[in-house]
Amino acid sequence: MKLSPLAGKPAPASVLVDIPRLVSEYYTRQPDAAIATQRVAFGTSGHRGSSFDASFNEWHVLAISQAIVLYRAAQGIDGPLFVGIDTHALSTPAGVSALEVFAANGVNVMIAENDEYTPTPAVSHAILCYNRGRTSGLADGVVITPSHNPPQSGGFKYNPPNGGPADSHVTKWIEAKANELLGERLKGVKRISYEQALKAPTTHRHDYLNTYVADLGNVIDLVAIRDSGLRLGVDPLGGAGVNYWSAIAEHYKLNLDVVNTSVDPTFRFMCVDWDGQIRMDPSSPYAMQGLIGLKDRFDVAFACDPDHDRHGIVTPTGGLLAPNNYLAVAIDYLFQNRPQWRADAAVGKTVVSSGLIDRVTARLGRRLYEVPVGFKYFADGLFDGSLGFGGEESAGASFLRRDGSVWATDKDGLIPSLLAAEITARTGRDPSQAYNELTAALGEPFATRVEAKANPQQKAALGKLSPQQVTSTELAGEKIEQILSHAPGNDQAIGGLKVMTANGWFAARPSGTEDIYKIYAESFIDEGHLQRLVAEAQVLVDAAIS
Repeated sequence: MKLSPLAGKPAPASVLVDIPRLVSEYYTRQPDAAIATQRVAFGTSGHRGSSFDASFNEWHVLAISQAIVLYRAAQGIDGPLFVGIDTHALSTPAGVSALEVFAANGVNVMIAENDEYTPTPAVSHAILCYNRGRTSGLADGVVITPSHNPPQSGGFKYNPPNGGPADSHVTKWIEAKANELLGERLKGVKRISYEQALKAPTTHRHDYLNTYVADLGNVIDLVAIRDSGLRLGVDPLGGAGVNYWSAIAEHYKLNLDVVNTSVDPTFRFMCVDWDGQIRMDPSSPYAMQGLIGLKDRFDVAFACDPDHDRHGIVTPTGGLLAPNNYLAVAIDYLFQNRPQWRADAAVGKTVVSSGLIDRVTARLGRRLYEVPVGFKYFADGLFDGSLGFGGEESAGASFLRRDGSVWATDKDGLIPSLLAAEITARTGRDPSQAYNELTAALGEPFATRVEAKANPQQKAALGKLSPQQVTSTELAGEKIEQILSHAPGNDQAIGGLKVMTANGWFAARPSGTEDIYKIYAESFIDEGHLQRLVAEAQVLVDAAIS
């Protein structure tokens, strides 16, 4: 990973996106369905792209929206469709395009009161609240966001009636139908004007903000936070939750300071990420330099990305916690302080999340549910309460209400942030101090992620590797104990390989967008052992895919 000289510094004018041109190209550039990079492609979190390279334009949104209409009809989903948008420049025009299609097709759409920006978890929460107790007329939703990605990005996600990210069989259906519509130059797309769509009897307003905020006390002990008088700081990073935090502070009488209330589609207030791009990633120490610099002003501080489905935790004793480290702390605390959760509620993690989570889960006497990368794999477990917590290494997590029922089945950046305050209020230790106690008892992990070159053929080979193709018996001086190509929790292919020893592991996965593969590695011995793991992992993988 080559570090940009701009990394961690305030964004200079030279890296700001030309927003008028970006929006103009959304409307004027038409994708060619015969070019792979210009087709609709749903990854782990929906379709993403930029109008600059014809990968996220009006035609994409019109086609995806019509495909969702057709999917709903095929599945008999006829309740309201909850729609939220974040603060990226392409999200508002995409929201307009989507509403024009949904209204033309007679879909009952729930858009935000006062055109408020809407976090991903508020949409998931709204779907679940509406569907509670219903067996028919079920709601689903759409979130128009590219998550933490740079300002020139656009994104479109579909959430079915379970409230979580759509599973692969759903997104593949929608993707195929949308590309069919693109190939026919939108011949099958129904559409009316935005003015007509707003006035349509099927277009309704929903108070996402106050409904979500009023319910938060059922998932977080906000009374304990209020009574502690903790000084809390939050940076919404110019995201969809910008007005949520002041509403939370007012509703629950918290001593909370919103340090940045700016909404600017250039995100010029950000510090630049590791690669010289503006990226609103609350887990990046480079992007988060602004809040890290304020750490001594607060007992706990936190940030969320533009759609508020990711969190970053900052403490005066430890600065920014690595996402994996905080997940372990949150799991350890929650399963000891939620007595109404099911005794058999499991801990959900992805295959590239920290082994410290495995050790915490074992000490708690809970079952570990390990799945491939993608929050969709946690949705059903969070929905029925069989999972108490689901978290992934990229700072995405959600967990149950205090009574053990479902809260949100998509990632929620707000509740892990507020949980950091609850942990501090109720234990007298901030999450960094709690992490130090955990590692003193269970061992300290040393972790990294590196990238290595791989051509498309090698990437395809890596994605299909079987454990039998690895002939080595040792890794970094230890006996290999397990080799996985499928996740032990749900037996789904991980799209790569994970190799484990008693005190370390690595996982290798091909990139979906670049000619590289990524190696995630972790050692419970020391930094030198970690470097040996990475070096031997590259040799092992290169030999297997050559």
